[in-house]
Amino acid sequence: MDMFRSHVLICGGTGCTSSGSQEVMDTFEKEIAKNGLEKEVKVVRTGCFGLCEMGPVVIVYPEGSFYSRVKADDVSEIVSEHLLKGRIVTRLLYEEAVVDENEIRSLDEVDFYKKQKRIALRNCGVIDPEIIDEYIAFDGYKALAKALTEMTPEEVIDTIKKSGLRGRGGAGFPTGMKWDFTYKAKGDQKFVCCNADEGDPGAFMDRSILEGDPHSVIEAMAIAAYTVGADQGYVYVRAEYPIAVHRLQIAIDQAKEYGLLGKNILGTDFCFDLDIRLGAGAFVCGEETALMTSIEGHRGEPRPRPPFPANKGLFGKPTLLNNVETYANIPVIINNGWEWFAEMGTEKSKGTKVFALGGKINNTGLVEIPMGTTLREIIYDIGGGIPNGKKFKAAQTGGPSGGCIPASKIDTMIDYDSLMAIGSMMGSGGLIVMDEDNCMVDIARFFLDFTVDESCGKCPPCRIGTRRMLEILERIVEGKGEEGDIEKLETLGKNIKESALCGLGQTAPNPVLSTIHYFRDEYEAHIKEKRCPAGHCQALLEYYIEPDKCRGCTLCARQCPVGCISGKVKEPHVIDTKKCIKCGACMSACKFGAVIKR
Repeated sequence: MDMFRSHVLICGGTGCTSSGSQEVMDTFEKEIAKNGLEKEVKVVRTGCFGLCEMGPVVIVYPEGSFYSRVKADDVSEIVSEHLLKGRIVTRLLYEEAVVDENEIRSLDEVDFYKKQKRIALRNCGVIDPEIIDEYIAFDGYKALAKALTEMTPEEVIDTIKKSGLRGRGGAGFPTGMKWDFTYKAKGDQKFVCCNADEGDPGAFMDRSILEGDPHSVIEAMAIAAYTVGADQGYVYVRAEYPIAVHRLQIAIDQAKEYGLLGKNILGTDFCFDLDIRLGAGAFVCGEETALMTSIEGHRGEPRPRPPFPANKGLFGKPTLLNNVETYANIPVIINNGWEWFAEMGTEKSKGTKVFALGGKINNTGLVEIPMGTTLREIIYDIGGGIPNGKKFKAAQTGGPSGGCIPASKIDTMIDYDSLMAIGSMMGSGGLIVMDEDNCMVDIARFFLDFTVDESCGKCPPCRIGTRRMLEILERIVEGKGEEGDIEKLETLGKNIKESALCGLGQTAPNPVLSTIHYFRDEYEAHIKEKRCPAGHCQALLEYYIEPDKCRGCTLCARQCPVGCISGKVKEPHVIDTKKCIKCGACMSACKFGAVIKR
């Protein structure tokens, strides 16, 4: 076995790949060969490190040097200075990782990582996801071996139940209970499925796990199949995730080659095969019955429940379905014991939760925090706060199915029950941060527009009801809102929640109802005063020039496409609001902050 003195780990997740990490990797390999270091330095493509804002990310071990936003042009300097001469290139390090020229911080000392605890993401950014031996070296398939040779299905179920693991796909149903239902169901064949159809805007948790640690999901699905008595599994993943699909297929092929999938796994009489099914990007297929209908080759529409999938699921057979993150927790629970997992989190929400942190936040990326961590800690301690000194206004959790959490609730603990109590939900893990410039009425319109577009149309409450709600919201943001619109939205929303067929329709009104609850004054300002307090809705804005700030430079007038700005050189200018089309070109052009909108 080759022994290397240094390892160069390069993020190969979608985020860093889109920023050019493949070119960085190719350049590293060329420069290392050029300098005769092939036998001393190993380049490793990994999954996501989490700090997507700083990609492409490169970490050099054993020093643990965290290089951020690395370009191909920077590589030769890192190779010649760091790898050849042992001098860390300080200018390329992530700023928080630098103490001074002679000292750098390790990853667990950087604010972004301090309060995180990576369990589902334990191997992401650590191993090469396309090499099964690296997964095995980190206790990979040890849990499967333990389950097959030392545990009965009942003991596995008991372990998962006692761990307190709840489904990470949104509803938070107890995982052990779901496994138990499927185990006890009668049927000549059973199936195990994985929901990797991650459709929430801004969510990329499941994608990152499949890209960075696909074997953890394969191993967990094999354990689940042994437990419930299944011999065939399917991973339903959206086709828009090409890197995840590619690496998952490689991992499945490797597992089959190693005898970890297929016939008589690890010398036992347990047989289990696994295949991938691609989704076409329909949000509704994240709902379990619609997902199974799609796997069967039909249009992805939900089915009434009961019967539940545990009794009658895929092809009418008992079926177990969990999402990617749920499965990623299974091997470590089996290896470390339920007590270890149950020690983390809160009384009713055990373990950790992965979030895709996005929106108006300095450190966008992937984070995994113990349940019970507050929203404030996520936004300010991990996320680095709001850019440009803006005020935090709200956070959206749960995507189109969730709700908006206002600034007054920023110290809410992140767990299933706490979020439900304030009108939001955990969801799959998208967390979108908003600042003072976000209009909450328009945010509600945005999410409802997404849901309307993604509705399968099978049931009238979702097909028609959400469309009527969207029409009202569009009128409001266009300045055409009427008295009684808020009450209409509330009535429609409550009726849809009570009567829609599936989870998508039942939760579709949540963003509207939660923003009305916490930001009713913004709705009223739009309707009664024809004013957008956030200064966002174009139809309700007017642009003005403050005379005392205007230098008469004429930049605004030259940029105005309709010629509605008048004034002499070196004298204050004026906007004719009747002619103004509210494009904002004048505000963008002004260098003195003289143009304002209100």
